[in-house]
Amino acid sequence: MPYHTILSNLPYTKPFLFVDDLVSITSNRVEGVYTFKADEYFYKGHFTDNPVTPGVILVECMAQIGLVCLGIFLLKDSSEDKLGEMMQIALSSHQMDFYTPVFPKERVTVISEKEYFRFNKLKCNVKMLNKAGEIVAKGTISGMFKN
Repeated sequence: MPYHTILSNLPYTKPFLFVDDLVSITSNRVEGVYTFKADEYFYKGHFTDNPVTPGVILVECMAQIGLVCLGIFLLKDSSEDKLGEMMQIALSSHQMDFYTPVFPKERVTVISEKEYFRFNKLKCNVKMLNKAGEIVAKGTISGMFKN
């Protein structure tokens, strides 16, 4: 499945889309990137005069790349032209540890490895790296897919 097909089937739009591009994807792993723009809506009120990306937004970015993109790829046997219309996604759990902040204009890389995908439940080990290759956050994310 071409990357643009996966991206076009994401059930998100701006300002809540946190995927710029996919670097690679297989049935066991996905890697994608996102750059946090300086004018993101959440920076206006998150630490006055020293904006930092909220942890919940980092988790959302990791879920969009590491769970939803991979889930779309794994469900590729569905009709691709109706994939986005038919899919419902629910985050069922996450556990995340945070190590370093992400500031405006920072590009992050998300790497996710499938732990299992059965009965349309996907569980992944996910990590986010900054430009220097340092771990920003890592943990597990699970979600349910219905198409």
